[in-house]
Amino acid sequence: MSYPEKLNTFNQNRENFTPYGLTCELWTPSLMPKPDRHNEIELNYFPSGNITYLFQDRKVIVPSKRLVLFWGLIPHQIIGYEGDKPYYVCTIPLTQFLLWKFPPSFIDEIFKGKVFIETRSHFSIHDEFMIKNWLSDIKESNGVELISLEMHARLLRMSNNVSSHEKKSSSFIPGLSLIERIVVYISQNYSQPLNVSEIGKAVGLHPDYANSIFKKAFGCTLYEYVIQERIAHAQRKLVLSDLSITEIAFDCGFNSISRFNAAFLKLTAYRPVEYRKRYSKLNI
Repeated sequence: MSYPEKLNTFNQNRENFTPYGLTCELWTPSLMPKPDRHNEIELNYFPSGNITYLFQDRKVIVPSKRLVLFWGLIPHQIIGYEGDKPYYVCTIPLTQFLLWKFPPSFIDEIFKGKVFIETRSHFSIHDEFMIKNWLSDIKESNGVELISLEMHARLLRMSNNVSSHEKKSSSFIPGLSLIERIVVYISQNYSQPLNVSEIGKAVGLHPDYANSIFKKAFGCTLYEYVIQERIAHAQRKLVLSDLSITEIAFDCGFNSISRFNAAFLKLTAYRPVEYRKRYSKLNI
């Protein structure tokens, strides 16, 4: 059977922590020779068959016709599967996910490495229809907006199954590695004034050591990563809002327009005004 969409498989030469961004794709089931790690929330949906993941030291069998959600920074590896039909993989940047303000208990469980599997069977037919739409919408000029709104609403329904009466979590959740703690801290605070010393102090490490282990893992410094997160936020704001470029710059944590423009151009190859003109729903 042929498929109109390109079928993806895991690239074993892909470096850890390389971002996927906001995606929705069709993947072919295959064994993964090594775990994958990326700083996005991942959604899977299997129309038929099942897949067995290894999450660190836990086996999780993902059934068909159930939406699955987990944090991609937790090492995950496909070690078995039944059936050879393609399945859907969507990824959501962590900073975008956190902006949706889900119940703290839901966020805590995700950061602890919980794999959420939809238990309500009546959602299945709606989920497959919705994800098929995402697959085509992502190619459209206003697709990012549509997908973001629908992902937010769908995951909010999933989060409602998690107890929301617990107290708000502390800054960090027991069991996270040092790298994971740094990523969470930056994702929660990148829009605030932030420097390497503050990041190191927040996670209980000397700034130089925090910077060293982070660069070894991610291939960039803490400062460079903060800038990447700010620019990713700015890209979403330029596409999805009518805020002025000055408002967006300060909202994303920059303290000057010139620094914002220079960073945006360096990371995207566009000036903010050019990026908005090219991609914004407001200019369709």
